Amino acid sequence: MKNKLQMKRIIFTGYCIANFFLLISFSSCSVNRAKIDNSLKKYFDQNKVDGCFTLFNNADGKVTVYNMALDTVRFLPASTFKIVNSLVGLEIGRITDEKMVVKWDGVQRRVADWNKDLTMVEAFKVSSVPWYQEVARRIGRDTMQQWLDSLHYGNMKIGNHIDSFWLDNSLKISPDEQLGLVKRLYFDQLPFQKRTQQIVRDLMTQEDNTVFTLSYKTGWGFDENDHSIGWMVGWIEENKHPYFFVTLVKSIDVNIDMKAVRLNITKGILKQLGFFEGRM
Repeated sequence: MKNKLQMKRIIFTGYCIANFFLLISFSSCSVNRAKIDNSLKKYFDQNKVDGCFTLFNNADGKVTVYNMALDTVRFLPASTFKIVNSLVGLEIGRITDEKMVVKWDGVQRRVADWNKDLTMVEAFKVSSVPWYQEVARRIGRDTMQQWLDSLHYGNMKIGNHIDSFWLDNSLKISPDEQLGLVKRLYFDQLPFQKRTQQIVRDLMTQEDNTVFTLSYKTGWGFDENDHSIGWMVGWIEENKHPYFFVTLVKSIDVNIDMKAVRLNITKGILKQLGFFEGRM
């Protein structure tokens, strides 16, 4: 009996270790096999910004990187955290489904699209900060912390405010870690139900046609030095084959047209790499 109990413990321990290393292997994408492509620098220069770009080819595991120095540096996730906020909210029932409405609190904010009742689909599309702040409050600090720990999400720090930690530089994540997260999301490898992950994947779809499908979430915030930090994280599919990408934009200009800049850089790079023509 004692020997059987010991054997069960050994098997369980081995199972836990195997799953731990599986989680680590998917939490980021190895930069050891990366191809450095400095020709991509021109897209950042044209927009007068600093930053980096990373692309992961799922077919052969190859990584293309511009500016490796920034690829493993952590920055505030800003609205890219809506990916995780959505996953957690759906998983624990704080968000019932993509049609759930959060009532507008009546506070006039700078983005007109936020100043009304919104469904989840609408809130994700317009990146409504107040909608997702309410969801975070409903999730609660302890539960949110448990999920950040389970996901090994960046530095896993919430700080003092449950409804702004992804905006106030408490929580930070690197481009490399962002890439790992969206890759796991695409393949249903996150610790959430498949329904939960499918809903979030659908929310991220931005362009879908006969040639390609482009899915991503954007983000924009300010670091401790008041520099603009912009994100565009997701994947592009051509011929049913996914490629995962992360664009990070860093600028001293607080008034930068971040929406246009991050999209111009990302699409310019993807086009140079051969996308949007159905040949990949």
